[in-house]
Amino acid sequence: MNKLVYTFLVLVAFTSCKETNTEETQTETSNTVALTKEQFETSKMEIGSPKEQDFDDVLKVSGKIDVPAKDKAKITAVLGGYIKTSNVIIGQKVSKGQAIAIIENTEFIDIQRDYLEISEQLTYLKSEYVRQKTLFEENITSQKNYLKAESDYKQAVSSYNSLREKLQLININPNAINRNQLSSQVTIYSPIDGVVVTTNANLGAYIAPENTIVEVVNDANLMMSLAVFEKDILKLSEGQEIQFTIGENTETIYKSKIKTIGKAINEIDRSIPVFGDLDADLKKKLVVGMFTEAKIVLGNKKAIALPTTSFSEEGDKKFIYLVTKKSATEYEFKKVAVKIGIENELFTEVFMNSLLNQNSEVLTKGVFQID
Repeated sequence: MNKLVYTFLVLVAFTSCKETNTEETQTETSNTVALTKEQFETSKMEIGSPKEQDFDDVLKVSGKIDVPAKDKAKITAVLGGYIKTSNVIIGQKVSKGQAIAIIENTEFIDIQRDYLEISEQLTYLKSEYVRQKTLFEENITSQKNYLKAESDYKQAVSSYNSLREKLQLININPNAINRNQLSSQVTIYSPIDGVVVTTNANLGAYIAPENTIVEVVNDANLMMSLAVFEKDILKLSEGQEIQFTIGENTETIYKSKIKTIGKAINEIDRSIPVFGDLDADLKKKLVVGMFTEAKIVLGNKKAIALPTTSFSEEGDKKFIYLVTKKSATEYEFKKVAVKIGIENELFTEVFMNSLLNQNSEVLTKGVFQID
C-alpha cells in the first residue's frame, strides 16, 4: 500500500514538473522567432547595430493657428436691432469701412428726435444763462435765478454731448440729421480689413447688443500660437526653430521660428503663450483655429540609436528583435523590451540593457512582418 502511494506521488510530481517545464518552454519560445535565410531575403529584411546619431534636442508642444488681437473683430450693434440687409457671406474679403449689414430699430428715431430737441433748446438756455449771470453780477436778479439758469444750461450741454456721442456710436452723423427725414435704420461697418469667418446676419433676425453680427479676421497676419508649460519656459529664446505639422497631416513638416514669448502665465493650466512666424505662402493655405503639433528645437545632442523601423509597440512598451542565432540557412530572433528616448523621422534613441549593447545585431527592417 505504501509503495502504491509513493509511486502515485512520484508520478504526480513528475507530471507537475513536466507541465511546468513545458509552460516555461512555451513562454520562452513565444518570444523567439526563427526564419530561414530564404524567408529573410524574400521579405527584404535587414539587420543592423545601435550606432551614435545626431539628434535635435526638442520640446514637444501643441497650439493653433491664430492672429493678433488687433486683427480680430467681433462686430456688434451698440443698441441692437432687426437685420434689414446683409451684405457679406462667410469667406468673403472685406475692407475697413465697408458696409456689413443694415439694422432697424425705432429707438434710433427717438435718439435723433431727442438730439434735435436738445440742440434747439441749447441756444435759448445758453442765452438765458448768460443773461441771468449778467443780472446777478449787477445785483438785479437773485442768486437763485442765476443758479437755476446755470444748472439748466449745463444739464442741456451734458444731454446734448451724450446724445451726440450715442449717435456717432450707432453710425449716424449728428450733423446730417434732418427733422423731416429721421431714419430707423443704421449701417454697420467693418472696423478692419479681413475675411468674414462667422455671420449671424440672417434677414429679419433680432441682434441684441451682446450678440455678434459678423466676425472678421485679418488672415494676412496669421501666426502660430503655442502653449508652453511654466517648467519649460526658461529653455526658450527668440529665434529658436519650430518644426510643426497641421491637423491630421502629420507627413508634412513645416518650419518656423519663435518670434515672441509671453510674459504672463495662464492661471488655469500654468502655460505661457509662445508665438511663431509663418511663411507667406503657407499663410494662404491656413485658417484661424487650425490645431498644430510642434517641436521647439532647443539644441543638438548625440545618442545611441536604431532606425525607427526597428521597433514594435504593445501598449506603452517598445520592443526590438535581437539576433540570437545566425547561420548560413537560418536566423533566430528574440523579442526584447527596451526603453527609448528622443526620436526623429529616421532614428530613435535606445537605452542599453543587459541584452543590448552596441555590438548587438537587431532586425532593423521587416519587423511588422513577424511582429
